[in-house]
Amino acid sequence: MSTAVGVGEESCTADLDDPASAYVALDVRLARYPGRDTALVWDERHGWAFAMETHSGEDLLVLAYLGGEVVAAPSRVRGFVAAIRAAGGATGEAIPADLRGDRRELLDRLLRYRVPFLAEAG
Repeated sequence: MSTAVGVGEESCTADLDDPASAYVALDVRLARYPGRDTALVWDERHGWAFAMETHSGEDLLVLAYLGGEVVAAPSRVRGFVAAIRAAGGATGEAIPADLRGDRRELLDRLLRYRVPFLAEAG
């Protein structure tokens, strides 16, 4: 996903525990909130969301949910980020849909986007 949204792997974390989740720090600032960092967050219940850091160090403030499916194609997530950036703020689903499904199927779908480890490549 990092490549799709223009950041390096060092900007990403993933946790495949139950519930699975991910965080992607973005190099995107919104005109309405120029001093705040933004991120994509993902969880197995709601899928991808665009979020903004708060000044107080509290949880992220979710501005919009992608919706549709829990494991969206990278090109769709890239379009989601581009739309929010172009609009200068929230666009997309305001309330998260519960997209949960079979956990084994979820892990299989996530593995399709796995980047091979260097040890495996060589």
